[in-house]
Amino acid sequence: MIDRHSHIGHSAYLDLKRKLQDDRLLEIKGSPTRVTVKGKVFWYDKYRLGTRLVQKYIGEDTAELRERFQQIDLLKQQEKARAADKTRLIRVLRAEGYGSVGAQFGSLLAAFAKSGVFRLGGTLIGTLAFQLYEAELGLRMSFDQLAQTDDLDIASFERLSLVLADETTESVAGVLSEMSFDPVPSLDPIRTWRWRDTTRETLVEFLTPAFGEEGLRDLPALGVSAQALNYLNFLIADPIPAVALYRSGVLVQIPRPEAYAIHKLIVADRRREGTDSLKSHKDRSQAAFLIEDLAEDRPDELAEAYEDAIGRGPKWRERIGRSLSKMPESASRLAAL
Repeated sequence: MIDRHSHIGHSAYLDLKRKLQDDRLLEIKGSPTRVTVKGKVFWYDKYRLGTRLVQKYIGEDTAELRERFQQIDLLKQQEKARAADKTRLIRVLRAEGYGSVGAQFGSLLAAFAKSGVFRLGGTLIGTLAFQLYEAELGLRMSFDQLAQTDDLDIASFERLSLVLADETTESVAGVLSEMSFDPVPSLDPIRTWRWRDTTRETLVEFLTPAFGEEGLRDLPALGVSAQALNYLNFLIADPIPAVALYRSGVLVQIPRPEAYAIHKLIVADRRREGTDSLKSHKDRSQAAFLIEDLAEDRPDELAEAYEDAIGRGPKWRERIGRSLSKMPESASRLAAL
């Protein structure tokens, strides 16, 4: 049975997320300007810095973002009160037993957020993203599920990185260097996509979707290279904002939970170590946990993600099917949608 946090705790989390999203607007220095690129509408903060015209990416056009623009003056007036509210909400979440992010990953996420990694399309994936679904979905996770991972994975679309015509305020490599991470050599001597902590075993990796041949690609907006992987486009196509509980909260971006669950079925079958490896077992465990909750709480979204994935071709169906053959309860829940 799924164990849930109280309604009060989940409401506190959603309120904290709204306040952190509002805080992003306080960084706007000029006038929000609509820009259409290849049929898509984006918003940019345009302002002059000396004789130079600066254009900083704000986000993709949505009704919610346009509504927030109307409240910028009010948000500035309420800045101090909102800071106190965030502190209070964090206390509520800790009292409710929500899992927080450790100091090392928390400081790293905060530095990435400050430099613009998530604003420019970076999406947190992997186990750290999975742990954030506790607050996003209001679920209670076990100690094993919340145990600190040694990896931090961030994915982004190469095409989006090119289209945005913007870049982080501080280079990702610079942020990692300041935090005692060294680049890990790759087969391509001029491209770096992984960094390892010099004092621990923590690994930071950057990934991007592949559409056929896998290899290394550049992400100009983030100033790094990334390992291209097939099936990753399904995972990060429509990410959502989420909060990592560190200090007053860090606003990041994670995949939709239904996409994460179905993608883990694929990943479990792709593991080089084999489908009976510990990593594959962990993939299936995370997928099963989310499928159990979403089948009850968000069945339409889960059904849509599942039908989308199996409709993408025989290889997709085969990989998902092989994982589900080891997960009879999850298979039954998906079949019943």
